[in-house]
Amino acid sequence: MTSYTDYTSPGTQFTYDLSNNTFFKKDPYNYINLLSVKQLNTLPNLSLLDIYLTKGNVIEPHYHQNATELIYCIAGSAEIALLNPFLNKYLNFYIEPGQVVNVPHGWWHYEIALTDDTHLLAIFDAPTPDVIFGSDILRLTPANVLAYTYCLDEAQLKTALAPLTNTVILGPPANCSYNPIHGQMAANQKPNQALMQQATVNQAQPYGGQHYPMYGHHHRQQY
Repeated sequence: MTSYTDYTSPGTQFTYDLSNNTFFKKDPYNYINLLSVKQLNTLPNLSLLDIYLTKGNVIEPHYHQNATELIYCIAGSAEIALLNPFLNKYLNFYIEPGQVVNVPHGWWHYEIALTDDTHLLAIFDAPTPDVIFGSDILRLTPANVLAYTYCLDEAQLKTALAPLTNTVILGPPANCSYNPIHGQMAANQKPNQALMQQATVNQAQPYGGQHYPMYGHHHRQQY
């Protein structure tokens, strides 16, 4: 790739402190920091999210329309679930420090922390990753369209979706009044089973899809 960066310019950036650019913060223990070309202008085609989670917190279902995502576990453990559009099944992976999961360009996926102090690094092959979040698809698509399309009760659907007033990003929301269902591993995984094993699930997980350039503008959010 040809670079047009002027490396002689006084404004050329070679280093950055990610703590200065928090994309989303649910609480002091669950937050996401972002590094993109907007923070470090010498990045040619790369960006990353520095993710901190406590047990049971989930990065809501979403997809990146402009990037592949490589998820690396630094500390703790996590379930990474991908909807394989060729198999029409979820693939569930359980990772610990030193292990990675690759999410192909445009695949629907989510991440759940299985332990406290989980630290993930998400690396993208785009200078600024775009993203569409599930909560936005659900809350912004007219309820009558969803009800008509999927033969659902519109009144019940509106009641169910009423709490979704904003993009969730890190769920469950702080005001959630019940314990959410966690990933496939919770009840059945044995301690001595390899965390990198793959499981397939025939149904979509009970978590939420809308569009953002990853962590940026509303209908097409960016980080």
